[in-house]
Amino acid sequence: MTKRFFVGLLFLLLISCGKNEKPIVAFYYWKTIFKLSPTEKEVLLDNEVSKLYIRYFDIGLHPQTKEPIPISPIRFQENSNAFDIVPVVFIQNKVMLLPNLDIDDLAQKTIRLVEEINAKNKISCQEIQIDCDWTLKSKDHYLKFIERFKQLSHKKLSSTIRLHQVKYFKKTKIPNVDSGVLMYYNMGTIAPDAENSIYSKKIAERYLESLKKYPLHLDFALPIYSWGVHIRDQKVIGLRSKLNVSELEKDSNFEKTGTIFFKVKKSNYKNGIFYEEDDLLKIEAISAKDLKEMANDLDENLVQAPREIIFYDLDEFNIKNYEKNIFKQVISCF
Repeated sequence: MTKRFFVGLLFLLLISCGKNEKPIVAFYYWKTIFKLSPTEKEVLLDNEVSKLYIRYFDIGLHPQTKEPIPISPIRFQENSNAFDIVPVVFIQNKVMLLPNLDIDDLAQKTIRLVEEINAKNKISCQEIQIDCDWTLKSKDHYLKFIERFKQLSHKKLSSTIRLHQVKYFKKTKIPNVDSGVLMYYNMGTIAPDAENSIYSKKIAERYLESLKKYPLHLDFALPIYSWGVHIRDQKVIGLRSKLNVSELEKDSNFEKTGTIFFKVKKSNYKNGIFYEEDDLLKIEAISAKDLKEMANDLDENLVQAPREIIFYDLDEFNIKNYEKNIFKQVISCF
């Protein structure tokens, strides 16, 4: 009787410990050259980060032949051996929409390039991630590509998942991967109005309940980036990276006309982009409050706790917008 009691008590303690285990902090690294700044190294050290998801290359279409080609493969200017590296390959959906796509050839070439980058930089990886916002029209090619890639790579395979793919998974289907990463951002339409296209609690709430029914294990990717929506004559003409409110407040060429809106006072170039007089910039960003709200909302709709929270993306420009312990605050919500 006593023995049975202690076995039962141990079982309950193990369950309890499992529930209290917090997800780890990880980051996406989305530049074409791997070289960490002192600020980036500091945030990795402070948050005990051991895992980086590094964009190795994109796959797009050759402008003339319309054949799949790798775009901007990463170059390592710094040793990455201190981290568990997960190569990420971003595949443009138009590749999967090709009517005569040679799936076997694409899978083989993709794996070969990943292996070449790993060999050149003495990287040994256990996992590869495929990032593609597949649609109903491209899903058959995408799912077949995942199957073939998994057969050939002999690696753990993860896939990025969008909110609409969670809610409508019976139609969009679920890729045959070991786990998914829900990209909890880019939810709205990029428009001249005041809505934030990166994150909207109102839009997110349409999908959150679906998480309880999604059969694939999910970790979560949360945004820490900002951008400017460039508006001319009430039309969006582009997205401008590496822009935030404080950056524009310091620039005399721009006049603040609202909480997130700036007007171009006189024509100028900024970060290589030409801005005409009277153009508008709408700054879309994610606050610390937004991040904690996202984490709490996700936690309330979970069946299975995430193992990782991956922040997009590791960049000094992004990190400086937050207090030092924000990443630990966010994972404490789970």
